[in-house]
Amino acid sequence: MKQTASRHGNIWRQCLYGVAAIGTMSVIGWATERYMGYHVIAFGLLLVVSLASMVMDVVPVLLTALVSALVWDFCFIPPRFTFHVRRTEDVIFLLMYFVVAITGAALTFRIRKMQQLVREEEERKTALRLYDTLLNSLSHELRTPIATIIAATDNLQTQQHQPGSHYHTELVGEIAQATLRLNEQVENLLSISRLDAGFIHAGNDWTDISELAYNVVQRVEDVGKAHNIVVNIAEDMPLVKTDAGLLQQVLYNLVSNAVRYTPAGSTVTVSAAAADEQLLLSVADDGPGFPEEEIERAFEKFYRLHRTIAGGTGLGLSIVRGYTEVLGGTVTLKNRQPHGALFEVRILAELSYLKNLKHE
Repeated sequence: MKQTASRHGNIWRQCLYGVAAIGTMSVIGWATERYMGYHVIAFGLLLVVSLASMVMDVVPVLLTALVSALVWDFCFIPPRFTFHVRRTEDVIFLLMYFVVAITGAALTFRIRKMQQLVREEEERKTALRLYDTLLNSLSHELRTPIATIIAATDNLQTQQHQPGSHYHTELVGEIAQATLRLNEQVENLLSISRLDAGFIHAGNDWTDISELAYNVVQRVEDVGKAHNIVVNIAEDMPLVKTDAGLLQQVLYNLVSNAVRYTPAGSTVTVSAAAADEQLLLSVADDGPGFPEEEIERAFEKFYRLHRTIAGGTGLGLSIVRGYTEVLGGTVTLKNRQPHGALFEVRILAELSYLKNLKHE
């Protein structure tokens, strides 16, 4: 009911706008008729109708076309201020004007509707592709940890192992890692849905970037033990006023992404610097880097690099970009020389050097 009333109100507004536009063009015609003649004014009125057909619904457009024909007849075709047309050529011209105005308005509106249908169809196909991609990703990414948990739990239940034994500890470790992986995928899905809905807003509190970075490294090292993760942050790094939770998730996704897509034994370096009310975070690795033609698409939702055997739903970097934008910053990606990738996050934030004064 409310949508119908709103649509009717919008149509009435468009009708008023159309009539007002015709009135404005008529005033201009009155002022310039002595220089151009009343036939030229018809083209000005027809231009108004054409422009209206590009932005209005069909009913306001048809009304605008009808009003323009009547105004031109009444105000400009001799004898003025009467609907009587004396000359035969003016009658023909008026009829042609009316037909052209109505037909042109209707055709333009129909073209707009067809373009809208094409866009909706393309959006539907895109949504279906994203849906298929998501299902394919989740079918593997969720099934694998769940299968691991079920198998390890079944072994614990069916076989007698002393708590603390090597086999018992190994099974519990597998369950823990699979649970963390499953939780990470669910958190990614929840995060991307909240970003799409616009429900995420940044907090504003003083954050110790060094402490935040080491917390992230500790989380990642549980699954990235085969990698060498280095933290390169100066001791005099100031406090930064930002949302620690969002920033930590940004850094965690970047570091875990580097661990996932680089060979065992690779080095991942986490750096941070601050100057001129700006925080710069960077995550660099010495892996194979990104194909140049795919760098621009790295932050797209559900996008995964071609020719990669690593898993993932393709949401991690999309969440990085979304959270960084919520924080009021930007994230960039480029390849290092001779090889490797470098992510840089820049965020405008208030800085405080009070932490350094405590150590003096």
